[in-house]
Amino acid sequence: MLTAIIIDDEQRGRVALREKLHEYCPGVIVTGEAANGADGLKLIREQKPALVFLDIEMPRMNGFEMLHQLPGKDFHLIFTTAYDQYAIKAIKYAAFDYLLKPVDIDELRSAIDRARAQSEKHTEKKLEVLQQHLQPKSPLGKIAIPSLEGLLFFNTSDIVHLEAQSNYTLIYFHNHPKLLASRTLKDFEELLPANMFFRTHHSHIINLSYIKRYIRGDGGQIEMQNGNYVMVSRRKKEEFLKTFGEWR
Repeated sequence: MLTAIIIDDEQRGRVALREKLHEYCPGVIVTGEAANGADGLKLIREQKPALVFLDIEMPRMNGFEMLHQLPGKDFHLIFTTAYDQYAIKAIKYAAFDYLLKPVDIDELRSAIDRARAQSEKHTEKKLEVLQQHLQPKSPLGKIAIPSLEGLLFFNTSDIVHLEAQSNYTLIYFHNHPKLLASRTLKDFEELLPANMFFRTHHSHIINLSYIKRYIRGDGGQIEMQNGNYVMVSRRKKEEFLKTFGEWR
């Protein structure tokens, strides 16, 4: 059984989520609800739930501000939000779960399954990454990468290149062994800063800082500083050469 609380300023949102949990997620017991951040903090401290559903957009104290006030964060956190690309991108960088309103039943079940399977020993570190990416002018420093071994944290500047492996991604680092991440290449393309990373091919993304040389051809090849060669597709060749020229 997972004990859970719901923090959302909209009553309809709380009721809808509670009913979906009751009907479709029988192993989750909702033990409390809060309509604002202050009451949410009190509930978490008193009940110590295993799972917290937290709305981002709340008056006076939003979900991110509320979390900042918690001294300990030993629970699994699932954000609930209306579509907000900026906030969702920050959440993805930190590898938190989130549900878009209205909450989809299949996505809710998947989030609950992950909550059962995952340890929350990384919550504090994930929140540090989240806070960094919520700062408008903060450099995009760290990213949380879900792997087969667990959750790992890296500087984006240490990623040399990425290679698609079906629904996974093989990541090559400057100072760390390569890693198989349980995210698609498209997921990383959406997250990594476009001024630093370039998708040269449907199977490859490179960090422009680690290019050693470009070898001309139909599309061409790029030799990276780690000695690996990355293909450039014909349709990406012109765009790459323009980007590379500006970058140089």
